[in-house]
Amino acid sequence: MLSYQHLYHAGNPADVHKHAILAWMLGRLTEKPKPLTYVETHAGRGLYDLSSAEAVKTGEAKAGVGRLLSKFDPAHPYSAVIEAVRTAHGAASYPGSPAIAGQLLRDADRIHLAELHPQEHAALRKAMEGRGRVHRADGFELAMSLCPPDPRRGLVLIDPSYEIKADYERLPRFIRQVNRVWNVGVIVLWYPVLREAVHLEMLTALQLAGLPGTFRHEVRFPPVRPGHRMIGSGLFVVNAPYGLKEAADEVAALFAG
Repeated sequence: MLSYQHLYHAGNPADVHKHAILAWMLGRLTEKPKPLTYVETHAGRGLYDLSSAEAVKTGEAKAGVGRLLSKFDPAHPYSAVIEAVRTAHGAASYPGSPAIAGQLLRDADRIHLAELHPQEHAALRKAMEGRGRVHRADGFELAMSLCPPDPRRGLVLIDPSYEIKADYERLPRFIRQVNRVWNVGVIVLWYPVLREAVHLEMLTALQLAGLPGTFRHEVRFPPVRPGHRMIGSGLFVVNAPYGLKEAADEVAALFAG
């Protein structure tokens, strides 16, 4: 949705959950020398300034990366990426998932990022500095046009704003389609856990779809500000990499502390 700008929410608890586990998965995939493809359907601007007026207005990063980063092992890929990004861009910088992929993937790997919002697309191109291909395109259409990608190993991150309520109905069908044409691809869906629990029907459809190697993981946290509807963050993974459950549980323990 073209009205959505993630700068207001960058670095919040959901970002920490999503990005820490994504960083671990990319680190695991790059342990093998074979190249891979990374696709992102809703990329955002890739790099965020947590001192900006938009980020300060909501203060969501204080409850997320501001509270949790120090709990991570410095050797965790998430910590390592943030340190590298802040060294390059300043202490208030926060990497979105495109920047995380840009830091962790290798020269032989392919990166495809979709972003429709004109300002976010322009900022994303600048943030990536030619690292990968930045498409001003519908992310769902881009992913289907690329699948199966070359190289065939890889991961697709699906992270819509959910401001379009039809996304909840569309996503199970879309994920089945991606898995049908890219049966070895790791498919990662992020979803918000809202007070109204609107994600449950979508998850039921996904769990009944017969997808291979599925893994679901959620963390809960207090609303980041009064009246905020999000009380947790969830990931649904197809073809989950080996060791993901243990890695995700370690991240969850940081939220509980």
